[in-house]
Amino acid sequence: MSRRRKDRRSVHGIVLLDKPLGLSSNQALQKVKHLFNAAKAGHTGSLDPLATGLLPLCLGEATKVSSYLLDSDKYYETIAQLGARSTTGDAEGEKFDQRPVPKLSDNEIEAVLGRFRGEINQVPPMYSALKKDGRRLYELARKGEEVERAPRRVTIFELELTGRENDRLSLRVGCSKGTYIRSLVEDIGEALGCGAYVDYLRRTGVSPYLKPEMFTLEALEALAEQGQEALDACLIPIDTALAHIPAIHLDDQRAAKLAMGQVVEADILPDGELFRLYQGKDHFLGLGKPTEDGQIAPKRLILHG
Repeated sequence: MSRRRKDRRSVHGIVLLDKPLGLSSNQALQKVKHLFNAAKAGHTGSLDPLATGLLPLCLGEATKVSSYLLDSDKYYETIAQLGARSTTGDAEGEKFDQRPVPKLSDNEIEAVLGRFRGEINQVPPMYSALKKDGRRLYELARKGEEVERAPRRVTIFELELTGRENDRLSLRVGCSKGTYIRSLVEDIGEALGCGAYVDYLRRTGVSPYLKPEMFTLEALEALAEQGQEALDACLIPIDTALAHIPAIHLDDQRAAKLAMGQVVEADILPDGELFRLYQGKDHFLGLGKPTEDGQIAPKRLILHG
């Protein structure tokens, strides 16, 4: 192991980054990992370079819960530019298929938006990180190749027109995991008869962080100049990512057994397939699962401290 790797810190928690325009999720992650000098870090699902906004980053033991944020609902603000399509589905691509935009009333737009609320089938864009025969779709797309993509079932539980100016529609979107806003905007454009692409995209929430305080890279850099203590103060606890999972509180004796991988009894076993486990009132131990005989077995323990 290199000396540089040895010198990295064991730091644990979640950073709610306000990702800037133009950076990939991994580029943003590496910058934050460097600022914290963290030994381990991971992000919770890619956000397009064109997009800004909430990108939860997990440091240390928090990487064990990143999949739960990856699977959670997401919230966006976007602007659909009507009258053309884009090779990438957004403003960075080459524009083609220019068409006149019909005169649309708010009621006509609302009628179209209503068709996309609820469960829908969505074909992922070619410019995405999905794989086909082991190769990323965006790698194929950059070579001018297009392959058939199977539609996926996603849920749009919020889709509201929040403003319009000339041929641009401002939309607020709440959706399930795996939803592509570029595909949604393209499909809305086709339903309106004029085509559309994403001209602006900002992620405003990742459940359970719906209206969170976010930190820009500039803010984190300023905190880093003040010292590690100031920087670490922006970390939020690991268990905040699991607020939707029922909690069980254990006494010291049972918590110690659980930490050694043993099955323990619970005073009350809530319904569910997973539980947040605590020693006492608020010392988070990790995740547990019920056994067939009504006890608790460790599933994913958090080993920080």
